[in-house]
Amino acid sequence: MNGSRIWDLSQRISAATPLWPGEPPVEVTRHASIGPECPVNIGAVSMPMHTGTHADAPLHYADGAHSSADCGLEPYIGRCVLIDVTRAGARVEMDDCDWDAIEGHTRVLLRTFTRFPHDQWVSDFKAIAPDVIERLGNHGVRLIGVDAPSLDPQTSKTMDAHHAVLAADMRILEGLVLDGIPSGAYDLTALPLKIEGADASPVRAILREAAA
Repeated sequence: MNGSRIWDLSQRISAATPLWPGEPPVEVTRHASIGPECPVNIGAVSMPMHTGTHADAPLHYADGAHSSADCGLEPYIGRCVLIDVTRAGARVEMDDCDWDAIEGHTRVLLRTFTRFPHDQWVSDFKAIAPDVIERLGNHGVRLIGVDAPSLDPQTSKTMDAHHAVLAADMRILEGLVLDGIPSGAYDLTALPLKIEGADASPVRAILREAAA
């Protein structure tokens, strides 16, 4: 893998990062600075758990399910396939997916944005149809990743796609930045932090060119 190209899929986290409506703002503060009496800078960050590029824990959509600290890491690291579904309408449906390309992969990333909206919240992002999730699960997929902020529509009260993920015991990445990356197979690393009781965790997600 030496010398293979790396794509950073992670949003930059700052006070300007678009957030779910109603979420508290991101705050990065410094409570110690280098000076005559202090040899280091020390800061703190406060932010919603679903800020930017993140991994939903099952606890997010099922009481009593695993938190971020309890999730195994295997689904979040390994070979994946990136599929372009930007042609989809308001929701990614079965016919929008390249099932031949997906065959044999246990991690699937779906690109829904033609260009990722770094500077503004987009409320009408493309959701994922629950039957797409079900079919992915039947194909043996363990993780689904999207560039949208959620698998379900912003106004959803039933979280049908998330519950389809729960039924298939899959894991979720949301808010990936997939601009300019060709469709195809890659090696994914996107590890959630080991936060006890957390319903989600930020991740630093990367793709590398897949080994032959």
